Amino acid sequence: MKAVLVEAYGPYSGAVLRTVDDPAPQPGMALVRLLAADVNFPDILVMEGNYQVKPPLPFSPGKAGAGIVEAVGAGVTGLKPGDRVAVQVEYGTYAQKVLAPAQTCYPMPDDMPFDIAAALGLVYQTAYFSLMERASFKPSDTVLVLGASGGVGMASIQLAKAMGSPCVIAGARGEANAAFARQAGADHVVDLGMDNLKDGLRDAVKEITGGHGADIVIDPVGGDANAAALRAMAWCGRMVIVGFASGNIPAIRSNYLLVKNIAVSGIQWSDYRDRDPDAVAAAQAEIFSYWSAGKLDPVITQRVPLENYMDALDSVGGGKVQGKIVMTLGDA
Repeated sequence: MKAVLVEAYGPYSGAVLRTVDDPAPQPGMALVRLLAADVNFPDILVMEGNYQVKPPLPFSPGKAGAGIVEAVGAGVTGLKPGDRVAVQVEYGTYAQKVLAPAQTCYPMPDDMPFDIAAALGLVYQTAYFSLMERASFKPSDTVLVLGASGGVGMASIQLAKAMGSPCVIAGARGEANAAFARQAGADHVVDLGMDNLKDGLRDAVKEITGGHGADIVIDPVGGDANAAALRAMAWCGRMVIVGFASGNIPAIRSNYLLVKNIAVSGIQWSDYRDRDPDAVAAAQAEIFSYWSAGKLDPVITQRVPLENYMDALDSVGGGKVQGKIVMTLGDA
């Protein structure tokens, strides 16, 4: 099979495309022939050696994909060759085949395309657990999503609307990103590139919500936007830290937490995958059900063949991707 390999930790430009032996089925594992692979910024961190988990060299990056079960190892129940599944793994999906724990292979709806299944993986799972587990989402909540044009931002907007939020506010920079956030389903958009963001974001959110503020903030950005969003929150609001796309890890002003009873938490989604796989499987089934009901529509802005993997990595590494990039790995 063909696979993108990292043979030494460092810049992602060092990754190479190789022909390697197919993995052999192992107990408790499924061998999946991938048709699509999700491309995410954490993949680059893994390749650089800057992620929480450092795979043994050489390895293929990639945390999510979708394809067809080719074989199963001893002890696997509930999966069989020919099943169409989405997969979530620590690494390995930039390849034509991946060996995945059976518990992280999720049955797809029969009419779901493989690229859609791949796109509905990592960022939608992250958004789901951010909203439901960390932020204790209620259908009455107003949700402010920072970095709204990125993958987690798009997923957070769509899931919040699918689950009943009456008001989702997108924070995005520039008109192109604002237009994308509206396409993703945001009810309102606030420009994070405004002058005096510290006061301006608060004032805009207060105006939109009739003075109430944001019940939930989903923050994959950090930096100045984080501090501004904290001031835009409602009493007993909940902020979830997803990442630091701005490159700036903010210091939280705890006086705001005190005077408004605000809670700030973080999310490391892969812990849920490893510690509570049944909950993740249930979440993925719910996410797929929202797609089947027409409530989710992941925007895939680039589909890149495996051979052009560097184009996908350049786009993600440049930090200007809207929505999702998916690598295509073959024909269904």
